[in-house]
Amino acid sequence: MTERLDALEAEAARAFESAKDPGSLEEVRVRLLGRKSELTGILRGLKDLSPEERAVIGARANRLRESWESRYKEALSGLASSNDVSGSAPAALHDVTLPGRAIPRGHEHILSQVLREVREIFYGMGFSLAEGPQVEDDGHNFGALNMPKGHPARAATDTFYLRPDILLRTHTSSVQIRVMEKQEPPVRIICPGRVYRNEAVDATHHFEFHQVEGLYVDENVTLGDLKGTLDRFLKSFFGPETEMRFSPSYFPFVEPGAQVEIRCFFCGGKGCQVCGPLSGGWLEVLGAGMVHPNVFRAVKYDPERWTGFAFGAGIERLVMLRHGVPDIRLFYENDVRFLHQF
Repeated sequence: MTERLDALEAEAARAFESAKDPGSLEEVRVRLLGRKSELTGILRGLKDLSPEERAVIGARANRLRESWESRYKEALSGLASSNDVSGSAPAALHDVTLPGRAIPRGHEHILSQVLREVREIFYGMGFSLAEGPQVEDDGHNFGALNMPKGHPARAATDTFYLRPDILLRTHTSSVQIRVMEKQEPPVRIICPGRVYRNEAVDATHHFEFHQVEGLYVDENVTLGDLKGTLDRFLKSFFGPETEMRFSPSYFPFVEPGAQVEIRCFFCGGKGCQVCGPLSGGWLEVLGAGMVHPNVFRAVKYDPERWTGFAFGAGIERLVMLRHGVPDIRLFYENDVRFLHQF
């Protein structure tokens, strides 16, 4: 073992002498001091030697390691100083007119990009941003939204309960309630954020996802105002040729309620794998309706004076439709091959 250390010492001296640039010097460091180097292997094998051999070989190996580390730092410093533009290096080696090296930079996640885009669209229509807690109480998440005790939406099979009256919010509609409790009409807000549902994860469902919901309350707000607002949003998001329609639907916190659909822009309404053969060429994008009087009563608004509309859309669904993403799980797997596409 002593003879092998002698050979390594001689080999190291030759290697440091032959290293003329930072790249070759780094190769020498890895070969002599890296995790897979022979010296590292000798140090790891000390436990298998006798106490007498361990003391001699260990001391010699550690002296070599310290010597090589010092030699590497000296050589690296020498190379740096020899290439200093203020020293004796030829001026031709330093062309100050060349552009600098670009530093690799990341970018926003596609969901963050779309959330920002959606906010900007609604800001342009006079809506302001409202946010609220993700851990919510039963009253704000269900009770004030016309979902009394025993309502199917309250079931533990659909909701993550932390305590009997505390849960992870299932929608951002709870933010609308909190705003109306503190602010007199008129109210014009959007409420983007993360929500949670107790669902099995598959290509189109996830236990956490993002929503953006909107609320407009004032005197004489009509269904026509709702349709005009959503038409403007959908054309801004999907393109000016987007066709929209309302289909009757039920949501406990609006009356009447509607399912908002757009004509499939992949097939032009002929029917395809995206919109499905039975859809007639239409894609569901969000739910909406006129605020139910019981919701106004819960926040002490006079339903005889005030009217309003509300709507909500899943951000992941909007992205999947616009970009043809086939599986919602791709947004949460942090696969850079997927993320780099946006």
